[in-house]
Amino acid sequence: MPGWRDVRCVLFDLDGTLVDSAHDLGQAADRMRVDRGLPALSPAAYRASAGSGARGMLRIAFDLAPEDALYEAYRDEFLARYEQQMLVHTRPFAGVERLIERLAELGVVWGVVTNKHRRFTDPLTAALPCFSGARVIVSGDTTAYMKPHPAPLIEAMRRIDVLPVHCVYVGDDERDMQAGRAAGVRTVAARYGYLGADARVDGWAADAVIDRPIELLKWLESA
Repeated sequence: MPGWRDVRCVLFDLDGTLVDSAHDLGQAADRMRVDRGLPALSPAAYRASAGSGARGMLRIAFDLAPEDALYEAYRDEFLARYEQQMLVHTRPFAGVERLIERLAELGVVWGVVTNKHRRFTDPLTAALPCFSGARVIVSGDTTAYMKPHPAPLIEAMRRIDVLPVHCVYVGDDERDMQAGRAAGVRTVAARYGYLGADARVDGWAADAVIDRPIELLKWLESA
């Protein structure tokens, strides 16, 4: 596989990699708890499960699983509540804006590949100025499959017209690494993201691991 100097495109996961949306996701679920007479939980209780979206938030708030009878109705309510408040606390992680600026200086194009549906991805990325330079945004419902299937990454590369050997994918979940490998790109694990207590990042077989967004430059600039 070519070295890092051959990287022409960086694709990123969204939640837990570029933006910290855990507080808004957790708040949407916690308000459902409070409205049902249950005690509020701390934002920290939800954080590690934020990368799992509605499934993770409802598991923490109500111990609900997708196979439970109430799950679908609770999921729909959660999504409606999240949509109303998804930009209250959500911000790029520290260093993301500088990283994006530096990618432009290096002539490296970038984009987003997320499992978040377009209903949420579009308004979120439109509201945050740092996304104005993204060459592509592929959401969870853009293709027929979601990560860990490689289809979303393959679609992003098709739109940018870049080969897998010239692309890197950065994410904070093992599914991101699985999708990246299946798509034939190099993978970078974001250890600062929404990792649960049981996460073993060193076992994800990523090509690199970073503890801050800006550390990606170490790989790109040292080649």
